[in-house]
Amino acid sequence: MPFVVETSIGADRLALVTLVDAYTEDQVEGETRVVLKLNPSIAPIKAGIFPLVNKDGMPEAATKIHEDLRRRIPLFYDDKGAIGRRYRRQDEAGTPFGVTIDGQTLQDQTVTVRDRDTLQQERVSADQLGRYLTERLNR
Repeated sequence: MPFVVETSIGADRLALVTLVDAYTEDQVEGETRVVLKLNPSIAPIKAGIFPLVNKDGMPEAATKIHEDLRRRIPLFYDDKGAIGRRYRRQDEAGTPFGVTIDGQTLQDQTVTVRDRDTLQQERVSADQLGRYLTERLNR
């Protein structure tokens, strides 16, 4: 019977417990999706900014949104590969929201915001995006 009890918990153990607790694997359409479900308040990257394609003015619109928000919210800009793969990379990194700039953005100045945990997508006005993300990050 052990009789030594170690009650200390350091930063490394706390970080490990947090990561182990947040790591999940979901089945989506027959495919395994690895997700780091960090609480949005401790996620190092709060949102990913993704132009749907690298043409038709979408990268320019995405860059403008990124530049407008990056001083207030930690963001990651990604324009490499298919949009599904970009979402998956950010799911694995624990990023709570994905913001997609698409053809409709160029028409009506709205973006698609995807929630990492529910996979729900919502159209949000580009000029209200900062407020929208801040409200959801502070829940």
